[in-house]
Amino acid sequence: MYLQALATAVPTTSLSQPECWQLLAQSNARKRLSERSLQMLEAVLTGDSGIDRRHFSATDLDAIFDNTPDQLNAAFREAAPRLAGRALTSALEQAGLRASELDALLICTCTGYLCPGVSSYVAEQLGLRPNAFLQDIVGLGCGAAIPTLRAVNAVLAAQPNATVACVAVEICSAAFFIDDDPGVLISACLFSDGAAASIWSAKPKAGSAAVRCHGFNTLHRPQDRDKLCFETRDGKLRNLLHKSVPALAADAVSHLLADEPFGTPPPTQIIAHPGGREVIKAIEGVLPAYPLDATRRVLRNHGNMSSPSVLFALAEALRVGRPEPDRHWWLVSFGAGFSAHGCRITSA
Repeated sequence: MYLQALATAVPTTSLSQPECWQLLAQSNARKRLSERSLQMLEAVLTGDSGIDRRHFSATDLDAIFDNTPDQLNAAFREAAPRLAGRALTSALEQAGLRASELDALLICTCTGYLCPGVSSYVAEQLGLRPNAFLQDIVGLGCGAAIPTLRAVNAVLAAQPNATVACVAVEICSAAFFIDDDPGVLISACLFSDGAAASIWSAKPKAGSAAVRCHGFNTLHRPQDRDKLCFETRDGKLRNLLHKSVPALAADAVSHLLADEPFGTPPPTQIIAHPGGREVIKAIEGVLPAYPLDATRRVLRNHGNMSSPSVLFALAEALRVGRPEPDRHWWLVSFGAGFSAHGCRITSA
């Protein structure tokens, strides 16, 4: 399948990491934390976490850890369609398309639950046709963008003349939880809000330098499921993040790459989900020939936005250049499951 447009969006409110620490230090949530936890938070947020700024949709950041489950769900219902719609509007403008020309819209998310899903709200907001195919993919965590692209590929295989939009959107600020668990604390220092929208067709756009996405692969290890996942605590989503996650991610990515079909050229560049500073270091440690420059820049500028992050990294790489003919980029994401997903990005 061929890329017609790729656009990203983040909320207008952003905070530096030290500003995040000041906000937390002055909040009511501080009273629920041990002195050791506060020291950890201060060290991460005022040191070099690999992140400069994060973006948040929440309107009342002072109370971000005190919202009720109903308030968190309302925040997701308000922010996710709006941010996804902004990203998709920009992608449509890039492609020179109207929303009514989309035949299908696929949206992935894990930071909130709506029924009908986010796609229903975005379809109404942008004016998609009533017979456009809508699909919401939930529960795949940070790795969800590439499986959703694979679903787009299946739609295009069934309908070769279709134009299909794919959006990854996360409102991590609607899923913040705070307690003395180290993994929960690190999560509070990493995650932020964002959306990435892409538009695809089965044929390259005439007269343009086409970028092709193909060669999907996946790996799942349910024995490590509890090392990285959401659980529900007091009606809220609580992120479990084990200290072994960087090593798990690096091992999964290296095995997924080694499992590429025989005869597939080795990639000239790897573009990975920016899970965090230690995750990036661990992947570069097992794949030293592939510096994750675009990945690191996205983490620095936005933090970990969960599923949209890998598409932010792809957009960053495409701003610098495109794959040369007969050269392959490898796009890889990973997360809850424990799972990892890859695909090839090449010039047509």
